[in-house]
Amino acid sequence: MLNELNHVIEYIEEHLTDDLSLEIISEYAGVSDYHFRQIFFYLSGLTLSEYVKNRKLSEASMDLLHGEKVTDVALKYGYQSMDGFTRAFKKWSGFLPSDVIKKGISKSFPKLSFIITVKGGINMEFRIEDKPAFNLVGVSNRVPIQFEGVNNEIVKLAQSITDEQKIEMHSLQNIEPYEIVNASYEADANFLKEEGDLTHLIGVLTTESQVSDLLEVVPVEAYIWAVFPNQGPFPSTLQDTMAKIYSEWLTSSDYEVINAPSFSFTKMDKNKINFAYSEVWIPVRKR
Repeated sequence: MLNELNHVIEYIEEHLTDDLSLEIISEYAGVSDYHFRQIFFYLSGLTLSEYVKNRKLSEASMDLLHGEKVTDVALKYGYQSMDGFTRAFKKWSGFLPSDVIKKGISKSFPKLSFIITVKGGINMEFRIEDKPAFNLVGVSNRVPIQFEGVNNEIVKLAQSITDEQKIEMHSLQNIEPYEIVNASYEADANFLKEEGDLTHLIGVLTTESQVSDLLEVVPVEAYIWAVFPNQGPFPSTLQDTMAKIYSEWLTSSDYEVINAPSFSFTKMDKNKINFAYSEVWIPVRKR
């Protein structure tokens, strides 16, 4: 996957003055658009669109420094108006395009290069499971996207579950893992920047379809699942595992992630404070 990422970086460099479609970039990588954007963000810390915009404006800054006209540079990098280019350039650099020409000041954003870094030789435990179609059944709500720390809105959602809902969920639960799971799906477009909301469901897995109005039902198709057990301080160990799945495991495996609900479950250790065993379940397919 790292080779594909570096090929894509070169492709972007060769087409900076073209109308770069993010879908075409992902297609060039040979993987799904969803998978590529996830991997790119976890490795670079930038969304794909942010990276392309930064590279375009960086090259525009160099062209201005070399004496090209602002109008020509704006059109060269796909801006339909001077105002649009000026606003984008000032937001990115902190100064106006004309300042580059008049004062000789500039800003750069170099192209990325992805390399493999071995960190301590620690193996990441995982298993692959085939799973038939099932329903996620439980209580859900839109919650703010948050990659680190305790999400208070999820805590509130858990506290809102009634005894009646718990009894029904328990009666419906008939497929592994036989645990209360936390599932996430339908994230806003800016979820990779930790902005916006996603739907979070607390519930169980079941093959039953007859469910009362007390619970939400989310159908999940038959997929292959990559399962990642982890154990340690909660929630930091679970969140660190999630990050490593995207930044390390998916970049070196033969699988790509599918845009479908993922879920996890956690069992707290009664003898240790904030210590837990968790499993993260990610829907994947062979690349």
